[in-house]
Amino acid sequence: MMTHVRKTAVVTGASSGIGAATARRLAAEGFDVVLAARRRDRLDELAAEIEAADPSGRRGGVAVVTLDVTSAESVAALAAAVRQCHVLVNNAGGAFGLDPVSSADPDDWQRMYDTNVLGLMRTTKALLPMLVESGAGHIVNITSLAAHAVYEGGAGYTAAKHAAAAVNGTLRLELYDQPVRVTEVAPGMVATAEFSLVRFKGDAEKAAKTYEGVAEPLSAEDIADCVAWAVTRPAHVNIDRIDVQPRAQAAAHKVHRV
Repeated sequence: MMTHVRKTAVVTGASSGIGAATARRLAAEGFDVVLAARRRDRLDELAAEIEAADPSGRRGGVAVVTLDVTSAESVAALAAAVRQCHVLVNNAGGAFGLDPVSSADPDDWQRMYDTNVLGLMRTTKALLPMLVESGAGHIVNITSLAAHAVYEGGAGYTAAKHAAAAVNGTLRLELYDQPVRVTEVAPGMVATAEFSLVRFKGDAEKAAKTYEGVAEPLSAEDIADCVAWAVTRPAHVNIDRIDVQPRAQAAAHKVHRV
């Protein structure tokens, strides 16, 4: 693991999409970054990419830890592998299915709650002592506009993200007297390679329709930019919540398509 005396950021779900973009950006901002996700091969590729972009290591170093946020043992192994933590980005999560309640798959709902809510709790609980010890810790929870709105077919996902938002707000209250900031970043429509493909269980045609006719959906880098801005504010400044969506999106269910 890294031994420099620099701020360390742990990013969960770092193997693709918003997590990978956030890891790249935080390394560029000078953080040592711990990449954590299930797919070790993807993490190794990303680590090599970050190191190649800065062979001198002057910006930020990188380490890799295999992580399944649904496993208490895996989260404990992450905490044991990390020597210090100043920033925790809880990004691991996802949407599975788009069925109405009348035909919902309980397994999909269970999986969404396990990753988006219990996973957030496990990693936060495991790393919180280090965040407090750092003297200037910061927890960033990536939720969604779905954490503050509902839409047909989205009950399982919106319920999980509403719960994640509730955890975020509760953490802010519980840590008010500790040197730890808490921020929620709630993205709208972000076009990444995997989010919709996973939601529709590999159906590329259905996944493509999510962004059909939307000229400029957000990119993963747009969300990484929000995270980087929040965590680089002065230590006394807490950004409670950032709602970010493309100009074409007025609400979770209202999008201009051409």
